[in-house]
Amino acid sequence: MSVARSAHWDAVYREKTADQTSWFRPHLDESLRLIDALDMPRELPVLDVGGGRSTLADDLLARGYTDVGVLDISAVAVAESKQRLAAQAPSVHWVVGDVVDLDLPAARVALWHDRAVFHFLTDADERARYVATARHALRPGGHLVIGTFAADGPERCSGLAVTRYDAPALAAVFAPGFRLVSRSRDVHRTPSGNEQAFTYVVLQRCGDGVDA
Repeated sequence: MSVARSAHWDAVYREKTADQTSWFRPHLDESLRLIDALDMPRELPVLDVGGGRSTLADDLLARGYTDVGVLDISAVAVAESKQRLAAQAPSVHWVVGDVVDLDLPAARVALWHDRAVFHFLTDADERARYVATARHALRPGGHLVIGTFAADGPERCSGLAVTRYDAPALAAVFAPGFRLVSRSRDVHRTPSGNEQAFTYVVLQRCGDGVDA
């Protein structure tokens, strides 16, 4: 795990409350809409990459999902989420680590969700490692729901540069191992009132009878 990267995000979470961070929203409405549209069996494994202090795990548990995991580089953020979930926290699989360095179990995850982690990977090698990790962890036919800053979105976030994408460009990064299922655009209003444009794609992992 990148020590510098984990230290950066630990500092962000220590210094700012949830509603002081630009990415905060009470519920990840667009992510939930896309996940609901997949209508997955509730026992299938879901992994929220970069879950941080997000309430996605709370909302998935409320929808009846029984195998929810949260992965984040910040131990501070994970600790806060555990505290928020209280008695429900043991129902979630918590992983602290950098997604580009982790060796996740093969073909276990049925749904991989990422809102705003991938766009921080400005290095091509790290993007390739992320894609390889997602392909390794997702079972054939599994889905990836990913949101990044859109082409007209912010150029930086939390003091860091980002890479912006439209839907074709984002889907192309994951080709040929994934096929595009759907795309959407979401305009997020930050707690301070600014607007940030996001690109979302839903991709399906190919292989074992699932064609590209």
